[in-house]
Amino acid sequence: MLGYITLGSNDLAAAEAFYSNLVPVIGGKELMRFSDSFIVYGVSLDKAGIAITTAYNGEPAMPGNGNMAAIVVRDRAQVDAMYHKAMELGGTCEGPPGLRGEEGPMAFYAAYFRDPDGNKICVYRMGPA
Repeated sequence: MLGYITLGSNDLAAAEAFYSNLVPVIGGKELMRFSDSFIVYGVSLDKAGIAITTAYNGEPAMPGNGNMAAIVVRDRAQVDAMYHKAMELGGTCEGPPGLRGEEGPMAFYAAYFRDPDGNKICVYRMGPA
């Protein structure tokens, strides 16, 4: 249902450095750029992606309380790798990689972090180990 999610930044150069080094961990890259204020990352244009931008109205960008972008990956190793790369790039931990709930066919393995602007991200894999 979602095409992409947009995350606001007050320092687009720092956000670009963060995401351009983070998304390759899961095979992603920069897919599109409009001027120097809107960059889209993802694995392909026909899959959901993440856009980073300064706020359109010129006001400071602020992460929403209760808002979060969730990125689905192919296996638990990618959850771990993306989380550790986010920490290396200056992200902050909101919940280390691990199983939430019980193991089984609908197991939810996830990690949570915030980017340098404070936007909350979840990386997850559903299914057995």
